[in-house]
Amino acid sequence: MALELRHLRYLLAVADHGNFTRAAEDLHISQPTLSQQIKQLERTVGVQLLDRTGRAVRLTDAGETYAHHARRALRDLAAAERAVHDLADLSRGTLRLAVTPTFTAYLIGPLVAGLHTRHPGITLGVEEMSQDRVESALLADEADLGIAFQGPHLPGIAATALFTETLSLVVGTRHPDAAAARPLAVQDLAGHRLALLSGDFATRGHIDAYLAEHRVTPRIAVEANSIQALTEIVQRASLATVLPDAITHDQPHLSPIPLQPPLPSRVVTLLRRENGYRSAAARAFTRLVDDHVRARGYAPA
Repeated sequence: MALELRHLRYLLAVADHGNFTRAAEDLHISQPTLSQQIKQLERTVGVQLLDRTGRAVRLTDAGETYAHHARRALRDLAAAERAVHDLADLSRGTLRLAVTPTFTAYLIGPLVAGLHTRHPGITLGVEEMSQDRVESALLADEADLGIAFQGPHLPGIAATALFTETLSLVVGTRHPDAAAARPLAVQDLAGHRLALLSGDFATRGHIDAYLAEHRVTPRIAVEANSIQALTEIVQRASLATVLPDAITHDQPHLSPIPLQPPLPSRVVTLLRRENGYRSAAARAFTRLVDDHVRARGYAPA
């Protein structure tokens, strides 16, 4: 029997689901057909690839090795297809962008608008995820570019510094401290009720480390997993939050208050896979990011 790509996809589906029924449903084929195709594959390679004796179907040791190479082969094939269809004139193309969540509040919107204006034929996919998942997606060729913070990075990830992100305490314009003429001492934060991002955000870890360094125990009244929710809350309640200064620049109802000592800044980076194929769309987006950073006057990295 001649090996075909569908056999690789079928094997990986069963391995991912651990179950023939769910894998068949995901592949939109019948379970008997899937079982038959897997058996054909095993006869072709001459070894048992799946252990069917337990409650869940698992890869054998030989199956683990085969599946590793199958995933890489399918990934390389997908990259080859994108390279073939990539047009240098950018009349069409695709770009997969992975970003850590805070950037959707001030960076992604202008970049998407700019890309659509310059190159309306490019289809853009944007996914929010944690920094470690951004890097894993790049290494697995599930994303073309990522926007996150400076390292350390996983082996195989190339990072280009874009700009320095600064953060401040932020209140609504009706807050008693909105018109403060001088920075607020970090120790005085103990007297403020705060609305902060939840613990699964890298920004929250950055804030917690700063407060712990200065032995400040915050009064956290609200935790949210959305920056938009925080800005809405702070505008309407006498609470304070901590946000990148770039967000408050475009929010007339928010007032930043510098802290003393300042919150540590962070370097924003554009990530990609080392030695990976860089499509015309990815190169165009990289130029767009550089132009946007200069036009906005963000602090250099």
